[in-house]
Amino acid sequence: MSEEILVNVTPPETRVAVVENGAVQEIIIERADRCGLVGNVYQGRICRVLPGMQAAFVDIGLERAAFLHTSDIVGAEGEPRSEHIHEVVNEGDELTVQVVKDPLGTKGARLTTNISIPSRYLVFMPALGTTGVSQKIEDDEERKRLREILQRFVDSDAGEGGFIARTAAEGIVEEALIKDMDFLSKLWLGIKERCRSTADIGLIHDDLPLALRALRDLVGPEVERVRIDSRSTVERARTFAAKYIPDIVARVEYYQGERPLFDLYGVEDEIQKALQRKVQLKSGGHLVIDQTEAMTTIDVNTGAFVGHRNLEETIFKTNLEAAQAICRQLRLRNLGGIIIIDFIDMNDDEHKRQVLRALEKCLARDHAKTHITEVSSLGLVEMTRKRTRESLEHILCEPCTCCGGRGTLKTAETTCYEIFREILREARQFDVETLLVLASQEVIDRLLDEESGHLAELEELTGKPIRLQAEALYTQEQYDVVLI
Repeated sequence: MSEEILVNVTPPETRVAVVENGAVQEIIIERADRCGLVGNVYQGRICRVLPGMQAAFVDIGLERAAFLHTSDIVGAEGEPRSEHIHEVVNEGDELTVQVVKDPLGTKGARLTTNISIPSRYLVFMPALGTTGVSQKIEDDEERKRLREILQRFVDSDAGEGGFIARTAAEGIVEEALIKDMDFLSKLWLGIKERCRSTADIGLIHDDLPLALRALRDLVGPEVERVRIDSRSTVERARTFAAKYIPDIVARVEYYQGERPLFDLYGVEDEIQKALQRKVQLKSGGHLVIDQTEAMTTIDVNTGAFVGHRNLEETIFKTNLEAAQAICRQLRLRNLGGIIIIDFIDMNDDEHKRQVLRALEKCLARDHAKTHITEVSSLGLVEMTRKRTRESLEHILCEPCTCCGGRGTLKTAETTCYEIFREILREARQFDVETLLVLASQEVIDRLLDEESGHLAELEELTGKPIRLQAEALYTQEQYDVVLI
């Protein structure tokens, strides 16, 4: 599998796209005035304790107070200190915390005191007393080798904490791992010193900018090249790579073609498609994806696909194709939280197992942690995907000012009947000579056409003349009945 990382940089925004075998799989966007906070370390102050929720709100200097649950408050050995929040913190207490989830919608950031600082090959955890190895490294001999290297360093180092080997550490020589551990230990000492020397709440340590995080977190052996369209960013990336990831320096390229980098790979088109509800499948079937506050729902339909053999085979093939498309859409749109997938009903248990295995296999390439349940009695697959940053739709879009995010508008007919009721209400309460109706052009047209007979009856019933006036700025739901 060939993979490329594309980095598009403009002054207000940096965008990263992951392209696998020519298809865009992931898009990450960071804006200068709204950078992601995940990984940042803050000195915070408890501003409110909530015993009923076993949590506390923490002021870390942001617009909204951040949320800290008692399960995210750890002791010296990385274990939760207590199930009861009032036994752990009090209002006014100061503590060092790390953001694990960006503010989403009206919710503040999610925090933990179990701080972790990543490098290319390792993660340093000050509260961890032991060492660990990523579960994605499956070779037992390699796991043993890595654990021994990490443990030797921890035993010989007078400092605190432990290390976890990331997937990228597989096959890496001992010298490179020791260099990483030494760097992380010194970085943590610097963070602790800043915590001791500052009396104010606020940022203590911020994570790397997106372009450099992409080098650290996304570039593995399968990545053929990293193409960046900004000269200054390329220089920074090469300097960073030379210091921390020397084996990828040669793969970092400066793209200076006349055609925009994202246009060249079709990324701009994929972004536009990722904002639509409907996703077409090659077979003729389609997905319908709906994001709500509580969960994301995905409906699978056969659409125009009629198959060649029988109905059960048609349904099975559509669901198999849908499983792959769904995994891609989850990464592309960065959908997280609870996700409900409504596959087309299958009668064959073996078909159900194969579709579920296909889903699991595709999700194995996802960087975010996922958990899938079996197909329920209703034919639904429930899953969760860890959400640390906002979805593509939440970054690029806002609720419609006309429908308020509902996705639908009242019909002109419905608005007309609401106007009729309002006219009756006003005419009975106030003694007026004339009633003036202000509404959108669509509603006024209907009042003058299909509803003209009802309007005439209303004038006769109230004994008042009714004038109509179209307002260009009114939506189809807006209207006013003015007394003259």
